[in-house]
Amino acid sequence: MKIAIIGAGNMGLSFSKSFLKYELIKPENLHLITRNQSKIQKISEEFPKSKISIFDEVKELDADLIIIAVKPQDFQKAAESFQFSLNENQMILSIMAGIKIEKIQRLLNHKFVVRAMPNSPTLLGMGITGYTSAEGISFNQLMNIERLLNSTGRSVYLENEELLDGVTALSGSGPAYFYYIVDAMIKAGTEMGIDENLSKLFVKQTMLGAYHLINNSDKSLEELIKDVASKGGTTETALKTFEENNFKEILQKGILNAEKRAKELNG
Repeated sequence: MKIAIIGAGNMGLSFSKSFLKYELIKPENLHLITRNQSKIQKISEEFPKSKISIFDEVKELDADLIIIAVKPQDFQKAAESFQFSLNENQMILSIMAGIKIEKIQRLLNHKFVVRAMPNSPTLLGMGITGYTSAEGISFNQLMNIERLLNSTGRSVYLENEELLDGVTALSGSGPAYFYYIVDAMIKAGTEMGIDENLSKLFVKQTMLGAYHLINNSDKSLEELIKDVASKGGTTETALKTFEENNFKEILQKGILNAEKRAKELNG
């Protein structure tokens, strides 16, 4: 399989590294395309056997799969500036937030489009990607796409494309919410006089342990919370403060607004 990635940014490059790591593609069959001439040298050093181009140089695209990884705000302008034509045997995989299949099909004049929403832990092969597809794509073609996506973590197929904006808000943006909470906890630790590095250690190990408890316990989240929050104790005091300040509602509202923004990106 030959793969071209249009938009060789963080996500495009992390996908490339996963494909190569699991030997799903040969380095010489990977074509990385960036808009920024200044990035060529660095990308070439990371991918010495692969073809590296800037947008303006690409007159034709010899690839079975073309991954669109540009910023969603830039997609229409980028699509209108493409100097190559697609043939009917090529597949498009979009990892742009918000841009719907119909719009991609229209702007690229191409019907075989799969739309996916990964998240940043794909950098470690621990991401999760929701994906859906246009009509007319065969089961075998989808399995080939899923095999590639699974090299970056896990993937889930969604019949309803509308749900992908929710996936964008929940897991696509989700790591940033997690980092935000971790940062607040670390800063609370330093305010209590704990050295910053020590505070980071306590918080990160607490998060790691809590994650494994969620994964390995038969208890619900409510039960796990009750196990820690004994009556009249310190945890109960913290949780009451969160409730009094509508922390859960604020977090949920933020996620719903992220979904709204994902829908707006389609234009």
